[in-house]
Amino acid sequence: MSGQSSAPVARDGITPLQQMVASCSGAILTSLFVTPLDVVKIRLQAQKNPFPKGKCFVYCNGLMDHICVCENGNSKAWYKARGHFNGTLDAFVKIVHREGIKSLWSGLPPTLVMAVPATVIYFTCYDQLCAALRVRMGERAQEAPLLAGAIARVGSVTVISPLELIRTKLQSQKQSYRELTDCIRSAVEAEGWLSLWRGWGPTLLRDVPFSAMYWYNYERGKSWLCERQNTREPTLAITFISGAVSGSVASIATLPFDVVKTRRQVELGELQAMNLSSRASSSTLSVMSRIVAQNGVGGLFAGFLPRLIKVAPACAIMISTYEFGKAFFRKHNQERTLGPLQTSNT
Repeated sequence: MSGQSSAPVARDGITPLQQMVASCSGAILTSLFVTPLDVVKIRLQAQKNPFPKGKCFVYCNGLMDHICVCENGNSKAWYKARGHFNGTLDAFVKIVHREGIKSLWSGLPPTLVMAVPATVIYFTCYDQLCAALRVRMGERAQEAPLLAGAIARVGSVTVISPLELIRTKLQSQKQSYRELTDCIRSAVEAEGWLSLWRGWGPTLLRDVPFSAMYWYNYERGKSWLCERQNTREPTLAITFISGAVSGSVASIATLPFDVVKTRRQVELGELQAMNLSSRASSSTLSVMSRIVAQNGVGGLFAGFLPRLIKVAPACAIMISTYEFGKAFFRKHNQERTLGPLQTSNT
C-alpha cells in the first residue's frame, strides 16, 4: 500500500491533473497544425480585397478568434501585405521563401496564452461532469455528454471572457500594459466589474449549443464506430473521424451565432481603433436583423466553407490528441498500480 500513489484518480482511471496535461497537449498540437492554414487564408484575402486603414479582419486558427486592426494597409498584429500569390500552395511556398517558415505560425503566442487555459478548463470540467452525470442520470446517461458539454463551456467562457476583452484592447490600440491597466480600472469604476464580461452573452449563444451538440454527437459516433469495429477501446482513427464529423455538424448548426459574434467583434474593434464609444445597439437580435436587412438570410451563413474547413480538422486533432493522452496516462496508472501488487504476490 505504501508504494501506491495518493493522487485522486478519476472514474475513468486518470487524475484531473493528467486530464489537464492531455488537453493542454491537444490545444498546442491543434494550434501548430491549423495556424498556418489561416495565415495563408488571411494573406490571400488581403491580396484580393486589401484591408483599409482603421478596418478589422478576423484571424481564427480553429481554437481562438483574433481581431486585427489595419493601419495604412498593414495591421498591428500578424498581417503583412507582401508579394503576390497565385493560390494556396503558391502562398505557402512564397511566404516560407521570403519570410521564413516561422511566419506561418505568426500569431501563435497570443493564441496559446488564451487557448491553452480555456481548453484545459473546458475539457477537464467536461470529463469530470460527464462521469458524475452518467452515474446520476441512470437510464438517461446517454444525454450526459450534452449537458456536461454545455455546463463546461459556460464555465470556460466565463473564466476566459475578461482575458478576451483585454486581448482585444491590446490588439486594437497601441497601449502599454500600464495604460491598459488604467483603462480597465477606469472602465470598472465607471461601469462595474461586469464590464469585463462584455460580449459574454453572444459568445455563450454560439459556444454552448456548439459544445452540447459536439459532445453528444461525438460520444454517440464514437460508440457506434466502436461497435462496427468490434472494439471496446476507440482507436485513433475512430476518435479522429468522430471529432471531425461532430465538429462539422455543430459548426454548421451554430454558424449564424458565429457570424453575429464576428460582426460584433469587428465593429467594436473598429470603434476602438477610431477612439469612439460603442453606443449603437449591439444585441444579438439587432445584429442579426442588420445582417438580414443588408445581405438577406444567407448573410447569417457567410463563411460556411472556411469555417467548416478550419473547425473539422481542429476538432479532429484536438479530440484525438486528448483521447490518446488519456489512454497513455490510463495505461501508465494501471502499470504503476499492478507493479506493487505483483511484487507483494511474489
